[in-house]
Amino acid sequence: MTKSWPLIVAGAAILIVLFFASTAGKKPPAIPRDSLHAGHKTNEACLSCHAPGKQAPLKDTHPPKEQCVVCHKQAK
Repeated sequence: MTKSWPLIVAGAAILIVLFFASTAGKKPPAIPRDSLHAGHKTNEACLSCHAPGKQAPLKDTHPPKEQCVVCHKQAK
């Protein structure tokens, strides 16, 4: 088992490097400053329009759809 640790650590390091390399330079779009988005600062507010079956649903490939304000910030 002790001989496995270096391999596990090296594998984890490679995965971490690949993750950061794949996300480098990618910035999620900002929340627009318009009348439709005014005052929307919660995930629930976003999902009122961007949930499946609503007027502007997110693509199936979109990352976790319950954490809008973690990635998207209000435009300046």
